[in-house]
Parts: sequence; C-alpha cells; structure tokens
Amino acid sequence: MVNAHRAEYINEVLTQTYPDAHCELDFTNALELTVATVLSAQTTDVRVNQVTPDLFKAYPRAIDYAQADVTDIEDIIRPLGLAPSKAKRLVGLGQKLVGDFDGEVPTSIADLTSLPGVGRKTALVVRGNAFGLPGLAVDTHVKRVASRLGLAQGATELKVEKELCEQLPEAEWTMFSHRLIFHGRRCCTAKKPDCAGCPLRDVCPFPTADFPVANDAS
Repeated sequence: MVNAHRAEYINEVLTQTYPDAHCELDFTNALELTVATVLSAQTTDVRVNQVTPDLFKAYPRAIDYAQADVTDIEDIIRPLGLAPSKAKRLVGLGQKLVGDFDGEVPTSIADLTSLPGVGRKTALVVRGNAFGLPGLAVDTHVKRVASRLGLAQGATELKVEKELCEQLPEAEWTMFSHRLIFHGRRCCTAKKPDCAGCPLRDVCPFPTADFPVANDAS
C-alpha cells in the first residue's frame, strides 16, 4: 500500500475509532491554550487542567501575566512540578505579548516561537486549535505511533512532522495529530500496546510478543 494511501486509510480508521478526538487541554481562548501548553511540559494534560481554572481566573489577560509576581504564579502551578521555571516563562510570555504583540497571541509560527517557553510543537498546537490553521504537532505519542505504524521514521519531531504532512492534506493535519495522540494514550501505549485490540492491526508492522507482525493489507 502506497504511503499516502496508507496514511489516508489510517486516518479514516482513527476518525471512526476516535470521533471525539480533540485537544485535551481545557481553554477558551488563544492565551489560555498557549499558557496551558507551556505548562504541559513534563506533566499530563489532566494535571494541567486541574490548576488552570485558578490560574486563568487570576490572570485573564497577557498584561496580568506581565505584571504578576512570579511567586504568586508558582503557588498556583506548584502541583505540576518545575514551578519556578514555568512561572518565570509565563511572566516572560506576558511581557513579550504586551511588548511586541499588543497583548494578543500571534498566529505565525515565527512569532509564536519567539515567545518564552513556546517551541514549534506548542506553536502548532495553538495555531491548529485556537486559530483553526493547519498544524501537525508532534509529541511523544505521535512520534511513537507514527513510527510503529511505519508512517514516519525521522529521529526528530521536525522530521516526523514533515514526513506525516507529506502524506496527508493540510485540512487533516491538526486532527490527525489528535487522533494519533488519542490512539497512543488509549491503545498504542509505550510499554504495553494493545496490539490484539488495535483497529489498525491489519496494516501495522509493529511486532509484540503477544501479537506477531501483521500482514500489510496492500
């Protein structure tokens, strides 16, 4: 099966399997999503969602972060770990937004990645989910699942992103990322993938001790 066709087939199966796939960080605007994604580094979305209601209530605007006392933010986000460094990033984020972007979250990747704590993955998450602009964000789940499915073999997130984007239309990029993440969290987990129960076992070359290499349905 040609790679592009395989990717389209996999996307169709994942669409049917996870019709509710979405960004699992809670947010109501671009600033909240940017902040939540910065906070999600080295922790889970579930834990981030537990602290952001209080954070968003205390700091609803970019200028609020810009003028905040770092220790006050630390107190709110402490359960996430790395509170001192994350709090400093949020203050810096607010200052950069106020100073360079009139307090508004920008839309371009170049502008987004100029913000403290915002790398390419975060920029793509914000573009795709807050602004509806195509972006295939690659996290550890996407990288792992794409590799196991034989869709991408790149050693870096950027290489994996380019490989996947070449196989799917732009309109599918954002949601395909969510679908791979859902699959990676619910089925194709890092330590114990449920290969026997996987809806993609007919096209997946990944072997396990309990489920041998599947035949490619080409």
